[in-house]
Amino acid sequence: MTLSKRLFDLALALLLVAVLALPFAVLLLVLLVVEGRPLFYVAERMRAPGQPFRLWKLRTMRVVAADSGVSGGDKSDRVTRIGRILRRARLDEIPQLWNVLKGDMSFVGPRPPLRLYVERFPALYAEVLKSRPGITGLASLHFHAHEERMLARCRDAAETDAVYSRRCVPRKAKMDLIYNKHQNICFDLRLIADTAGRVLFKRLFRM
Repeated sequence: MTLSKRLFDLALALLLVAVLALPFAVLLLVLLVVEGRPLFYVAERMRAPGQPFRLWKLRTMRVVAADSGVSGGDKSDRVTRIGRILRRARLDEIPQLWNVLKGDMSFVGPRPPLRLYVERFPALYAEVLKSRPGITGLASLHFHAHEERMLARCRDAAETDAVYSRRCVPRKAKMDLIYNKHQNICFDLRLIADTAGRVLFKRLFRM
């Protein structure tokens, strides 16, 4: 990560923390009353091969004793009603500002992968994770909705894993490598603006 990108991330993260502190506190209170604890979902992700970190999100699913792998149709019945709203508006990702401040993530980059897939495709992720993982990115914007539709049709964890490995990983990696080649602050600003525009469009369209 370049110094200019790191400074940009810090400045934007601090600005958003200041703006969102009060509404986020209210949101946490609502979640505590309606859903109860735990409020957060904390899980291991990889910032680079051999470099795990703890990713923070708002909890959007009912808690189970054991949970692993990406989310597919086999987990859809665990998503809470409020969780669906949080996911649609990407409000569940607000806690990742902490990951940005710590330096584990950037605002823009490849989505941080599970250790399982980094170890399964080491050469591929060695290239993809040359960029710091991001809250949004080229693959998030142009493939995420299609990925969700494919995984939603999966009936169990094994099928979800197979579809994700065979159809999602290589296509997302292709876009992430395009970002790696062309990344700069202006490109990041464009992707952030596109992400905000899509979230706003979804909210207005579903009202």
